[in-house]
Amino acid sequence: MKLARALGSIGGLTLASRVLALFRDTLQATFVGAGFASDAFLVAFRLPNMFRAFFAEGAFSAAFIPLFNRRVGEDGDLDPALDFAERALSMLFPILVAFTALMLIAAWPVTRGLSGGFQDPTPEQFAFAVMLSRITIPYLAMISLVSLLGGILNSIDRFWVNAAAPILLNIAMIGGLWFFHGDGPYETARVQAISVTVGGALQLAWLVIACRQSGVKLRLKIPRIDKDMRELFRLILPAAAGSGATQINLLISTALAGGLLDAGSISYIYYADRLNQLPLGLIGIGLGTILLPTISRMVGSGRDAEASETQNRGIELALFLTLPATVAFIVAAQPIIAGLFQHGQFTALDAERSSWALAAFSLGLPSYVLVKVLTPGFYARADTRTPMRYATVSVGVNIVGNLVLIPLIAHVGPPLATAIASTVNVALLYRMLHKRGHLSLDDRLRRRLPRLAFAAIIMGATLFAIDPLVQPYVTGHLFTRAVALSALVGGGVAVYGLACIVTGAYRISDLTAMVRRKQPGK
Repeated sequence: MKLARALGSIGGLTLASRVLALFRDTLQATFVGAGFASDAFLVAFRLPNMFRAFFAEGAFSAAFIPLFNRRVGEDGDLDPALDFAERALSMLFPILVAFTALMLIAAWPVTRGLSGGFQDPTPEQFAFAVMLSRITIPYLAMISLVSLLGGILNSIDRFWVNAAAPILLNIAMIGGLWFFHGDGPYETARVQAISVTVGGALQLAWLVIACRQSGVKLRLKIPRIDKDMRELFRLILPAAAGSGATQINLLISTALAGGLLDAGSISYIYYADRLNQLPLGLIGIGLGTILLPTISRMVGSGRDAEASETQNRGIELALFLTLPATVAFIVAAQPIIAGLFQHGQFTALDAERSSWALAAFSLGLPSYVLVKVLTPGFYARADTRTPMRYATVSVGVNIVGNLVLIPLIAHVGPPLATAIASTVNVALLYRMLHKRGHLSLDDRLRRRLPRLAFAAIIMGATLFAIDPLVQPYVTGHLFTRAVALSALVGGGVAVYGLACIVTGAYRISDLTAMVRRKQPGK
């Protein structure tokens, strides 16, 4: 299981980042709650989050990494590739400076567009939201430079360095909440916005130092539009839409929720999405990070069959890890949300409403992850337009879904519409890869899929049975909450692992090989 071993090499760092993010969100729920101040900050935070997904985890990596790898010499000589990276940096830097300045000037309409204008805010409240957006906007330029440096390090198989960078953002935000939270939600929200930009500066400094230690020293040159740069930017724009379909859908959902629903709805969706993002970050982004350079090298050397087999293993690993998370978030959403967030300003009603949104989001969890697994099959072949077209279809489905579902099920509508849209996207991506002969589900994957699904259902039935036993303890003291949630999650993991063995989805040697990162016996 080479993919499992590679995913394990960055999984620990990603897990640390996501656990810190959950702790950060717990502090935020305590000090800010789920009112207008929280909604205003989350709208300001949505822009850098969206840009990170578009650029750092999507467009730039999709366009840059295959082109960078194509320029590495057969003997591993990096000089031609680093020259290409220097020219890319020299083009990117002035564009980012100009874009940041433009966004700062346009903060008012940008905030209005992201929030849908909120629901009847006072002029002072909207001015506060615009101020938070202006504070976080410089993060956009910094995370874009991080994406370039991280793409270089990923291409030379230093995945762990880039995977560690988000930890610094979470540390900055936790430090802001812990040491500098104000007397009320509004002051604390302002501190959080400042912490986002501080975290971006820390991430950029970390990547610069890591590149220098790896012998990568890029210099700014006079920008020059040559053939390579035209090819790079030709690939970036469609890749942004293709790889960021989920973020586009979340953006639309946030705007519609802010404009059509009561205050607090954006926060309910946000807290649900934060938990939904945990397996997506651990599995989807990790697999996408590994698969893109791996498949690019295989396709570049004419090993198409090996590339298809690698994607099959990626799909298998993705579903092995996401199916149980999907079932758990549907069956046990309420105790999980309550155990993590229900205290301070975050009430029992807030927890209940957020749990409904989490259950809706989780229906699309396998597809959110599979998008990350399937799109490298296009990007490795320098095709960024096909994923863009399908992402456009996905966005259309999401808009229609939101407009239909919001009047029926309020804040649960946007998460459900996002899940449906992502599932449509995955179906289109797989259909085209299969049609082109680039990917077919092999016998091993076909045999294991129904068994994995059945094992996840067994786990779900177990969680449903023990849910009433842990429910009284998830809102107790911190230690009590931790024990109750650990019992719930640990019990689910144990049952799922046993069910995988009983159903024949995996052998014991397969599962222990994943944990030990060793190749299982034949």
